[in-house]
Amino acid sequence: MSKEKKALNVPHAEQAPVPRQSRTKAFIIKFLSRKTAVIAAVFIVLLVVIAFLAPMLEPFSPAAPDYNAILSAPDSKHLFGTDEYGRDIFSRLLAGSQLSLSVSLSSVTIGAAAGAILGILAGYYGGWIDSLIMRSADVLLAFPDLLLAIAIVAVIGPGLSNVVIAVAVFSVPSFARIMRSATLAVKQSLYVEAARSLGCSNASIMWKHIFPGTVASIIVNFTMRIGTAILAAASLSFLGFGAKPTEPDWGAMLSTGRNYLGVAPHIVYFSGGIIFLTVLAFNLLGDGLRDTLDPKIQ
Repeated sequence: MSKEKKALNVPHAEQAPVPRQSRTKAFIIKFLSRKTAVIAAVFIVLLVVIAFLAPMLEPFSPAAPDYNAILSAPDSKHLFGTDEYGRDIFSRLLAGSQLSLSVSLSSVTIGAAAGAILGILAGYYGGWIDSLIMRSADVLLAFPDLLLAIAIVAVIGPGLSNVVIAVAVFSVPSFARIMRSATLAVKQSLYVEAARSLGCSNASIMWKHIFPGTVASIIVNFTMRIGTAILAAASLSFLGFGAKPTEPDWGAMLSTGRNYLGVAPHIVYFSGGIIFLTVLAFNLLGDGLRDTLDPKIQ
């Protein structure tokens, strides 16, 4: 038999398999195609790095006054100028990045954990548990986020720790509803039915089989909620419910800067600008992750 015939008679199973693109590589390629999301991710990574290295990057102590340079405009010594006590605004913004990120991350993490647990319980068990959890979520969603946070802080008192609680509370309903919807879609899957037929406990099914299938939705909402949390925390500090005026918080700096808007507008420009850019970056990143993780969007 000729070589050509032998080549034609080679079984299909013996041919080299076509390599498959890994999910991680496909995700990266799809995400990199969204330029705005990539720029937002780079900005957020730089912000996180700056927040960790803030004590080493600060040219001056955030609380150190300079009475010879009160309300001075940006110059070579003070890159972003000084405030009403002569404190370096650039140093205070660097220190404030730690406060803002820690408050937003901790509050959204608490809200996501509580909301995910309530949502998966509502979606898995249904019945009166579902009705109780969802109607409670509807009551919280009936109030605007900031108004609900103000009401909570007014009851439990001002302070950054209470701001974390307030922001976490109004974050719970959105995570609960998203987790419930994802659970309803996943719990009818064949692998969940197989796990149930093998005698797996409800807790094991929810944690090992249902929860991994809902992570994508949680990640997208988590990312977008961080921007909302930063804005809410800054708003509470601006209104006097959050950080103290002496603390290097972005919202508190914006609040004190409005009193000197006519003579030193740089205080408002820089503090308001960093809040705007950070919230915008997290929202753009959340949009990019949603588009990347959604199989319906090519």
